[in-house]
Amino acid sequence: MTIQIKLDLVIDNLSFPTSLTFDNRGIAYLAESGLSFDNARRTNKNKNNITGGRILKVLEKDSNKDKNNLHETKVLAQGFRSPINGLTFYDNFLYVSEGGYPGRISRLSMDGNYKTILDNLPGFGNYHTNMVAFGQDNKLYFSQGAMTNSGIIGLDSYELYWLRQISHSHDIPGYDIVLNGINIETLNPLGDKSQTIHTGAFVPFGTVTNPGQRVSAKLPCTAAIIRCNPNDGSDLELVAWGLRNSFGLGFLPDGRLFAIDQGYDDRGSRPVGNAPDLLYEIHKDAWYGWPDFIGGIPICNEAYKPKRGGQPQFLLANHNELPPPEQPILRFPANSAATKFDIMSSEGHIWNKNLFVALFGDEKPMTSPTRERVGRSIVRINPTDWSMHHFISEPLVRPIDVRFNPVDNNLYILDFGQFEIDSMRKVISNPTSGRLWKVTKE
Repeated sequence: MTIQIKLDLVIDNLSFPTSLTFDNRGIAYLAESGLSFDNARRTNKNKNNITGGRILKVLEKDSNKDKNNLHETKVLAQGFRSPINGLTFYDNFLYVSEGGYPGRISRLSMDGNYKTILDNLPGFGNYHTNMVAFGQDNKLYFSQGAMTNSGIIGLDSYELYWLRQISHSHDIPGYDIVLNGINIETLNPLGDKSQTIHTGAFVPFGTVTNPGQRVSAKLPCTAAIIRCNPNDGSDLELVAWGLRNSFGLGFLPDGRLFAIDQGYDDRGSRPVGNAPDLLYEIHKDAWYGWPDFIGGIPICNEAYKPKRGGQPQFLLANHNELPPPEQPILRFPANSAATKFDIMSSEGHIWNKNLFVALFGDEKPMTSPTRERVGRSIVRINPTDWSMHHFISEPLVRPIDVRFNPVDNNLYILDFGQFEIDSMRKVISNPTSGRLWKVTKE
């Protein structure tokens, strides 16, 4: 049966929002990331010059005003470390994932009181501390992104618009690893630019590794899912390792934990071509393949040969000591940048048990030299066969989060706003183009 839908605009003029959540009364809360780009200064600076991410409460529409008016918002808290990557309501608190440097997870009461739950999480790197989710064990689960594209700090870390420097953190393994001693030669942007420098995996820029070199696991690590107690961050424990950047994380009603892992890019010292984003069910003590496998397939497979370099080789020499790499439930198109998801869990609803996923869209030519545009849409996933179906695209620009309101069961879509990269890798963006949409039936 075909359902005709349309989008109703709820809020306009948001500044690079990333996260949406609802409390148990159906009131919406938004997180603005606090990001700024070359041509888009932060707009969430108040008269006291407070910058960074902020949390907004969506207010009820005033029935005395024109019914076509949009909802207004109230600043609940601000000054968070940028970027805010997650906002989750749980047990009468809002949990805020702050990418920043270092990463941090904070708890915010509904009256704006603030408490740090976890601090000194890995950063500054390509990816960050991501969103949290809560399991039936009442534990706080969160994902921690990788510091690099594929394990080695390269010149892409100097060129990327969100880094602008090379001296950023290297990756930290969640399991004990043995290196193959692969070292990549690049120019040295920090010294004599006519000279070259060699860099290995899981070490600082300019550090050489040797075959058979062991690197011990640490916690917190990168490229992982971790859990702890939600009140004070105690009992920190690794759940699974080898997920490059699980920006989206959530539990299904039956208690299973799912994650969306964003695939490698064709850039840097160890570029990877045609890598899909992946939907995984998360199992305790599993390995999801990063930095040497993609959905269970070796990274040295011809299918992943990049256009910007040679075929990537294994960084790790002890695959036999690690759990076998997990297989994904679903593969998204390469470079589609699948971000966050939600599931309809209302019996009798036409979309009951279906997952809805935001595809932020490619960041070409930075992530790949090909020109084909992908993503920038919402897809629906049918769990009976894990098939993916297009749901809606226009007028969406950069959808980043989707959430069902627990009270009225309506689907809401958060749009990051204008964000494109030109041929010179300059960001073209608009800091007031973020929007919140509500899906309605025609």
